[in-house]
Amino acid sequence: METRNIMIVGVGGQGSLLASKMLGSLLLAEGYDVKVSEVHGMSQRGGSVVTYVRYGDKVYSPVVDKGEADFIVSFELLEAARWLPFLKADGRIVTNIQQIDPMPVITGAAEYPENLVEKLKESGARVDALDCVKLAEEAGSVKAVNLVLMGRLSHYFDLPEEAWMKALEANVPEKFLELNRKAFALGRDAM
Repeated sequence: METRNIMIVGVGGQGSLLASKMLGSLLLAEGYDVKVSEVHGMSQRGGSVVTYVRYGDKVYSPVVDKGEADFIVSFELLEAARWLPFLKADGRIVTNIQQIDPMPVITGAAEYPENLVEKLKESGARVDALDCVKLAEEAGSVKAVNLVLMGRLSHYFDLPEEAWMKALEANVPEKFLELNRKAFALGRDAM
């Protein structure tokens, strides 16, 4: 199998690192060679965070270059746009529609771009945009956005749901399992 590339992007504190750990452990358990690389940036200050997850028969590098990502999983809409140049021509963006103002918007030096979902689609990207915050709240906590996104991503993989659940259970503390299972299911089944 040729190497596949997934980028998980967002803003610090949104749970992207847990999502990448879960995805990495899932793919390892399914027998793939997996490399995961985390780039934190200014994550503790609400800055951009990106994680690369690469898997296949043999993976030599953890880094995804421009034009190589099969999937961009985005926790925040502007981050999906920021990382768009890394998406393959036939790649897919799975994104939360949440908008978090970056510092230039907060200070008034810039405006948050309008109609980003439409602009992403106009670029030629296949875009699956959903309100993950709403679904996470329905599951029981806004902090479960990461599992909503993993559930949605699972929709595009030919892997059994049981494998995803085992990866979830291996990476989420037991007291949060039921909430996260529900968030995963809501993301997977979202229309």
